[in-house]
Amino acid sequence: MEIDFNKGDGLVPVIVQDEQTLEVLMLGYMNDEAFKKTSEEGKVTFFSRSKNRLWTKGEESGNYLYVKSIHDDCDHDTLLIKASPVGPTCHTGSRSCFSTGFNQNFLFELEHIIADRYENPREGSYVNSLQKKGINRIAQKVGEEGVETVVAALNQTEDDLINEASDLMFHLLVLLKEKNISLKTIAENLEKRHK
Repeated sequence: MEIDFNKGDGLVPVIVQDEQTLEVLMLGYMNDEAFKKTSEEGKVTFFSRSKNRLWTKGEESGNYLYVKSIHDDCDHDTLLIKASPVGPTCHTGSRSCFSTGFNQNFLFELEHIIADRYENPREGSYVNSLQKKGINRIAQKVGEEGVETVVAALNQTEDDLINEASDLMFHLLVLLKEKNISLKTIAENLEKRHK
């Protein structure tokens, strides 16, 4: 990847996006040295314009941004880094430096939470209780919630429909995890079918 650091007096803007949810987390700047360090160590490192030095995100807080992929734009003078954040990204304690309200990609975050329950079971976790009951019960729950969603759509209030559709989506995500199919795979398939 050839990056044009000359256009911005040795710096390029870097947009950091959550690899799971696709939420924009922050914007920073890199010089060539920061880019090399980021590429080699796998943690996002910026050039701090205020401190006039390299700065690895999380070096004080422990809230690192682990690099999953790096992409340059068509002019090779801006970077997009998809990262896995550890803790909140913003120094204010928010998950993002941009106050955009609710996370529009929460389904991907919920998928990540469900995967975490599978990998790190917790006592009292509903996901883990379903997991223990196995694929038949999980699939049955998706069927039950699907029927309840249809009933709510035909005969109940908008709030009832929202709640039942939410239950259906949740159980579908658990079923997909049980079968090791990612939401990304479903999204890619839908996009392919749309074309």
